[in-house]
Amino acid sequence: MALLAGCVSTIDGRHQAAVPFVKDTITSRYERPVEPIFAAAKKVLADMGTLYGENTITKTLEAKIDTRTVWVRIEEADPNVSKVTVQVRTSGGGSDIDLASEVDKRIALQLR
Repeated sequence: MALLAGCVSTIDGRHQAAVPFVKDTITSRYERPVEPIFAAAKKVLADMGTLYGENTITKTLEAKIDTRTVWVRIEEADPNVSKVTVQVRTSGGGSDIDLASEVDKRIALQLR
């Protein structure tokens, strides 16, 4: 187990002890400005769990859903296109790509 432990970067720029080299992020693009997507992501995370970190400068959010830590970052890719990245890690440092996909899907549905 000690050979599998390592450090990974989170999308908000910090580092966390976790299992490296596993897929833990989902990235999507939407033809919307950053602000409405940021508001939709805040609502989704608050509905699904507990939102406890919000950075309006870098447009990142951090939440707990069950025992998972979820990070969401919204960036402007083009003037009318925004990029949304969702990263999920378990309390043991593993990945939960299914939850990342679910969060991403709910953000898209919230934008309708």
